[in-house]
Amino acid sequence: MSVAPVQLSLDVKDQVSAAEWQTRVDLAACYRLVALHGWDDLIFTHISAKVPGTEDFLINPFGLMFHEITASSLVKVDQAGNKLMDSPYEINPAGYTIHSAVHEVRHDVVCVLHTHTASGVAVSAQRQGVLPISQQSLFVLSSLAYHAYEGVALNHEEKARLQADLGENNFLMLHNHGLLTCGGTIADTFLMMFTFQRACDIQVMAQTGAAELIAIEPQILAGAKAMIAGVTKSAQGMGGALAWPALLRKLDKQDPGYKL
Repeated sequence: MSVAPVQLSLDVKDQVSAAEWQTRVDLAACYRLVALHGWDDLIFTHISAKVPGTEDFLINPFGLMFHEITASSLVKVDQAGNKLMDSPYEINPAGYTIHSAVHEVRHDVVCVLHTHTASGVAVSAQRQGVLPISQQSLFVLSSLAYHAYEGVALNHEEKARLQADLGENNFLMLHNHGLLTCGGTIADTFLMMFTFQRACDIQVMAQTGAAELIAIEPQILAGAKAMIAGVTKSAQGMGGALAWPALLRKLDKQDPGYKL
C-alpha cells in the first residue's frame, strides 16, 4: 500500500465536530512546526492529541514526513489502537505504545510530543541527564522524569513502567532514546519541547569546551515553578497560548497547507 499523500475520498471536516477539527488543525500545525525547527526524524517519532470530549486520540499517518501532514490526514484511534474513521494510512506501532500509555493514565494531558533529536538523544545517553546549567533547564527540571531504555517500544508491558516513571511530570527523558513532553494544550506541549530541546542544545554545546560548568544554585531551582508562572503568566502549563498565535503566523507565511 502506498503511503504517499493521497486525496482522501471523504471530506473529513464534514464528518467531525468543530472541536475535533480545530484540534486536527492545531495538531497538524504542531507537526509542521516540529519539521520547521528541524526536530523531525524522517517519518519516525510522533505527536498525538486527544479528541475533545473522548478518550480517543489523533496521531500521524505512518509513512508521511511531518511537513506533509494535514488536518485531514491525521488518524483517529481508540485506546486499543483501532482506527475509528476510514483512512488509507496506518499508524506507527511504537508511537501507539508510547502515546496510549500516557493518554491512558494522564487525563489532564491533551497532547504528547516525542522527538529523536541529536542533542536530545545525546543528553539522554548521559547518566546525569539534564544539568542545571541554563535558564532553560530550570523549566525542564521543575517537572522532569526519566525512563530506562527497553528497546523499540513495541512491548505493551513497557507501558506500565513508562506510566510509573512519568508520574505527574510533564517532561520525560527516555534514556538512549529521546525527549517527550505532555501538556494540557497542544500549544503548551510544543513550547515545553522547544524549551527541552533548547536546554539539551545548550548542554551539549557547553560540554564541548574545557571550562568548568557553573551549576545553578539549589535554592534557585527550588523556586523554579514560581518563576515559570511569573514568566508565562500562568500558574499551570507553559504559557503556550502566548506564543502559539505568533508561531501560527510564522507557519501561515511559510507552510499553510496544514489546514487542509
